[in-house]
Amino acid sequence: MSASRAILSDLLAEAGVAVNGNDPWDIRVQDERLFHDILLRKNLGLGEGYMRGWWNCERVDEFICRVLKTGAENRVRDSWRLIVKALPALVCNLQSLSRARIVAQRHYDLGNDLFQGFLDPHLQYSCAYYKGMNGCPEDQTDEEVSRDLERAQEAKMRLICDKLELEPGDRVLDIGCGWGGLAKFMAEERGCSVVGVNISKQQIAFGRRFCAGLPVEIRETDYRRLDETFDKIVSVGMFEHVGPKNYPAFMRTVDRCLKPDGLFLLHTIGSNTSGPGLDPWIATYIFPNGCLPSIAEVSKAAEKHFVMEDLHNFGPYYDRTLMSWLRNFRHAWPSLRDKYGDRFKRMWEYYLQSCAGAFRARDIQLWQFVFSPIGRQQPECRWG
Repeated sequence: MSASRAILSDLLAEAGVAVNGNDPWDIRVQDERLFHDILLRKNLGLGEGYMRGWWNCERVDEFICRVLKTGAENRVRDSWRLIVKALPALVCNLQSLSRARIVAQRHYDLGNDLFQGFLDPHLQYSCAYYKGMNGCPEDQTDEEVSRDLERAQEAKMRLICDKLELEPGDRVLDIGCGWGGLAKFMAEERGCSVVGVNISKQQIAFGRRFCAGLPVEIRETDYRRLDETFDKIVSVGMFEHVGPKNYPAFMRTVDRCLKPDGLFLLHTIGSNTSGPGLDPWIATYIFPNGCLPSIAEVSKAAEKHFVMEDLHNFGPYYDRTLMSWLRNFRHAWPSLRDKYGDRFKRMWEYYLQSCAGAFRARDIQLWQFVFSPIGRQQPECRWG
């Protein structure tokens, strides 16, 4: 047995994971180079090894959860290669105006057919709200998974509307509006007019068709260029792409665009600790230049502009959301295979399962913040 294999086997054993074992969360290694690569490049080596077929696992989500819960990954010494890779995030503004479109081009513009294949009919690419809903994807049929995902995403959008105290006639700004699903919901369900801003060409084109005939305008523009007033402002699943160097600019933009009696809801994945970057594999293959904010970073950026009225963590629901997306993706894969290929399938399945495992281990969170302008009367909190 190689020294690299021995070291990693011992660490995995602490997490209850065996190499070539029989439990669903055990890893089956097809290429011994995996062990040295993980020691050298940690999470990046682990994810790339899966993409290459160097290892397999029946339940990647549970494998990741077990490893994260024990902190085994933190006992693998950092590689100088990863340190060098992280330096640009520390020194440069990776989410500047000139670089902001990179994630749109490499992720959100992959193809609307891909996202329609695994998301709900409202195309909500963020955590669903499963409160009061029983069941788990492993025990459900494909139809039940899709039905419950749609209901939970509608519950999430309804919760957002309630937290914003939306009223007919409100003019709402949706920063990072995706395919327009939330804008459409707010217009149809609450009688609002909505301006959505986005920089993904494929999302914009789809969103304009999706919201046709409604008081919804979807613009291709960066949030930093906005300078007009709105009754309410919402941002769902976009703040992860803003970056720490731009958090103050983001909050200044919301401040100048929000009416004095308005409300602002921020829905974002978050990190338990402050720091640069994202999981190196996710940052390389899924969300380039992404960064998960901590509560401290969000509150620091907001403190000169807003009062925090509410902070709601429903991160555990992201586990179920991601596993539902995985089921939908696998169900849709036969229609996607020719365009995307088998390497992409392994990459996307690893992405969904590793994120589900991270939420299950409480390594990352999902937060909804509600902010009001300083001096505004406290909202009624009718959602509580």
